[in-house]
Amino acid sequence: MSRSKPRPPTEPSSGASLATLRVEIDRIDEQMHALLMERGRIIDRLIAVKGRQGGGSAFRPEREASMMRAIAERHRGLLPLDAAEGIWRIIISTFTYAQAAYSVHVDASGGDASMRDSARFHFGFTPPYFAYPGPLEVISAVGRSSGDLGLVRLEGRAAAGAWWMGLAPPHAPKIIARLPFVERPDHPAGTPVYVVAKPLAEAAARDETLYAVSIERWREGVERALADHGAEIVGNASHGLGLSLLVAARGSPGPQALLSWLAGVGAGELKAVEVGSHAARYDFLATQHERDEREALPVEPESAR
Repeated sequence: MSRSKPRPPTEPSSGASLATLRVEIDRIDEQMHALLMERGRIIDRLIAVKGRQGGGSAFRPEREASMMRAIAERHRGLLPLDAAEGIWRIIISTFTYAQAAYSVHVDASGGDASMRDSARFHFGFTPPYFAYPGPLEVISAVGRSSGDLGLVRLEGRAAAGAWWMGLAPPHAPKIIARLPFVERPDHPAGTPVYVVAKPLAEAAARDETLYAVSIERWREGVERALADHGAEIVGNASHGLGLSLLVAARGSPGPQALLSWLAGVGAGELKAVEVGSHAARYDFLATQHERDEREALPVEPESAR
């Protein structure tokens, strides 16, 4: 069956009638629908190829971050970035679901509304949604699944304790993303969350790596020792007879590097284990400001080069 190719976009003339403009909108809508169906056919082929190669998880955090970064960098015009990002995220998450069905398990310990907004904005309405009283229940549900996702608040209740220790065993779920990825004021789903899933070593984004660090006692030098190497404490709770820290470090320095950074601060016996990684956040306003400054620079004529 032959299929007409989408025509290149045309600029409506300044004197175009309302009817003409509506025809142009209908043409664009038809092209977008055709491209979505074409994407579906390619995903069909992708599923077949994955089947021949032994399958694998449909989640690709590094590729998704690259796609979202490209969308934010090229975005222009009347359409809000919120809408553009939301559309693309629904496309990505729905086609991911078509490759391998999954559910989203959510830590609702701080209230369900903002977490539901985050889940629906980033993963759409196709994957089933389940709410839990805390992050450990989310980690457990993801661990029992074949390929589900979990969302855990960065700023959870103190009663949740050192929940990240549930990610420490080798085959336990791990953090694979931090959302929102494209950061901006008034984000429609701006609650900071970690995404946890079964380990995705071959598809992981590793701009920042997270470690569960156990120390016997708190010392003032701990934060400074980590900050000197581009790391920060994003979680802190008592655990056993000591403290457990959730530490985010640039790149992948490894547990031994963290232990060496902390060796001289007097925190007692130290242990560290990797519990995940994610892409570096994209600051939309800062990048937009840099782009605007570049575009405002005068273009040097060829004769002057």
